[in-house]
Amino acid sequence: MTQASPGKDAGSPNSSAIRATEDAAWRRAGAVSSGDTLGEVPLDTTNFAKFQTRNPVVRGMIDRFFERLRGIVEPLHARSVLDAGCGEGETIARLRDTLPERVSAIDILEQCVAFTSRRLPFVEARQASVYELPFEDDAFDLVLSLEVLEHLDSPAAAIRELDRVARRDLVLSVPYEPYFRLGSLLRGKYVRQLGNHPEHVNHWNRRRLPVLLSSHVDVVEVQVAFPWLIAHCRPRRAPHA
Repeated sequence: MTQASPGKDAGSPNSSAIRATEDAAWRRAGAVSSGDTLGEVPLDTTNFAKFQTRNPVVRGMIDRFFERLRGIVEPLHARSVLDAGCGEGETIARLRDTLPERVSAIDILEQCVAFTSRRLPFVEARQASVYELPFEDDAFDLVLSLEVLEHLDSPAAAIRELDRVARRDLVLSVPYEPYFRLGSLLRGKYVRQLGNHPEHVNHWNRRRLPVLLSSHVDVVEVQVAFPWLIAHCRPRRAPHA
């Protein structure tokens, strides 16, 4: 869902700087799935294209990712959910039968917010930065942020902000490296970049991701949904009354 940070993981980044860099960032977690077509002109994002693939292997991996995600989210019984970096709403669309009535979403791309609002009218979608979420502390039982951190120059700052608005649970996903890049190479994608997606500026494996997260939140578990990692975390601070 590339975005730059203030250079240091302290304080709040400048809003104009965020906009300039995030415009190239959140091109990830969503598109129109089969049976849920809006008749819209396809969005010009690499994320939209990913979900339109006809490659049966890739489609199978995407389906397994959402199955694994559902297995984490459903038992949480959240009464309020934020999808931070919603893309075109694919995650909400796929999990909508397990989500509560109150679902909010943000994305830095105005076109993605508009698309999500048309596709999923029950969602309160708005344009915003993951660095400066327009919500109060502990606003949501569950905060999702899927395939976002790899795009950010300051993932730690984003994690702190996501943690701020999460009352109970936080679920994050990132590509599982180096396997994500190897998969791209095998499909002949981004060969000059050795398989690295041009918008990915961070790379994590099963060891490095918990190290990053545990500096800010309590890590419950990290699961593999090949070629992604899904981390279930909880806020370290006590929730506000």
